[in-house]
Amino acid sequence: MSAFDEFDQERQAIDTLLEQGYQVISIAEDLDGARVTFAPGGPGQSPVELLLLTADARKHVTTVVFAGSKPAAPIETGI
Repeated sequence: MSAFDEFDQERQAIDTLLEQGYQVISIAEDLDGARVTFAPGGPGQSPVELLLLTADARKHVTTVVFAGSKPAAPIETGI
């Protein structure tokens, strides 16, 4: 499996959980990778932990966390 395929599998797992209403509540990194814990958005669901092994997936989840915490700044042009 290529490096992109590994990243794409992890990205899809992250995006699927977020689409189901889960939210990232913790990220712990160690030598094995990053353990990301998702809390359910509704009743009847249990927390989920993903082990992210690729650097690109860790970047993706970090981007999602920051994008969700504050709105993107508008781009101003001086034209």
